[in-house]
Amino acid sequence: MSRPAAPLRSLLAGPIGAFLQYKTALGCKYKTEAAALHQLDAYLAEQRVVVLDQLDSRLIEAFLVSRPRERPRSYNHLVGAIRRFFDWAVLQEVVECNPVKARPRRETAQRISYLFSLTDAQRLLKAAHSMRTRPKAPHRALVYETVFALLYGLGLRVGEVTRLLVGDVDFERATLSVRDTKFYKSRLVPFGQCMGERLAHYLDRRFGQHADPDAPLFSFTRRGAVHEGTISQTFHLLLPQLELDVPAGVRAPRLHDLRHAFAVGTLLRWYRSGVDPNTRLIHLSTLLGHADPASTAVYLTITEELLREADRRFRVFAPGGGRS
Repeated sequence: MSRPAAPLRSLLAGPIGAFLQYKTALGCKYKTEAAALHQLDAYLAEQRVVVLDQLDSRLIEAFLVSRPRERPRSYNHLVGAIRRFFDWAVLQEVVECNPVKARPRRETAQRISYLFSLTDAQRLLKAAHSMRTRPKAPHRALVYETVFALLYGLGLRVGEVTRLLVGDVDFERATLSVRDTKFYKSRLVPFGQCMGERLAHYLDRRFGQHADPDAPLFSFTRRGAVHEGTISQTFHLLLPQLELDVPAGVRAPRLHDLRHAFAVGTLLRWYRSGVDPNTRLIHLSTLLGHADPASTAVYLTITEELLREADRRFRVFAPGGGRS
């Protein structure tokens, strides 16, 4: 359990608190950004900044130096959080101008995410199925196999999976009720026949005929649901067994890449079935629980398969295209 944030105590305590309430009301969890603003608040209090005139670019630069960030992305995130707060503070007439003058650092070429194929996912489920049971976790293999199947097959976030309750599985409508999502909204996620059979098997093996609708769907003990960090650790523990061939320039597989693979796989199926992805991207965005399609586009890595399908579609609609 994370520690509660220390009380705000600088001359900007009131504005920072109001800004965080504003962002929360918009549906943003804003945890890392809130941590950055708490760090700024603590720094201003330590430096005994007592008047707004002291808030200049030199002071902000000194704060950034006091919070070293080796990775450009981490540094840019910190600068961005502070800049957005002061942009809001200017609009609220708390300060006259934004004192953040630091420029973002240039990021080197980022390695693309590993894209799990169906075969890779099948190996992962097989490895999970073969896990040994433990006295305090007799259904360990069954739990992880089902969790990984949901992450890959339905594109859920790991946090959403851990918050599922038994009653969230609706076989009559073939849907999962996903609550308390990234933007504090609930959504229904449909599942097909194979996933339905997997979930039915899981519930029968795990709970029998006496399942409590309010019980966590995935748990080992009575203390509550399995932690998402534990799921991530187990995923990385199983990775060596999969013998994945990670191409050069592609970063090591992560648990979140299962969700990424779902998004790309959906786009690929649309191409192959003749569906125009541009007309359906909003549907994928809704299914993934994104606030807008722009967020979904981040997941859509261009792969060789997608390029082949795009080229095939172009040739169907424009025969002879590309020939001089």
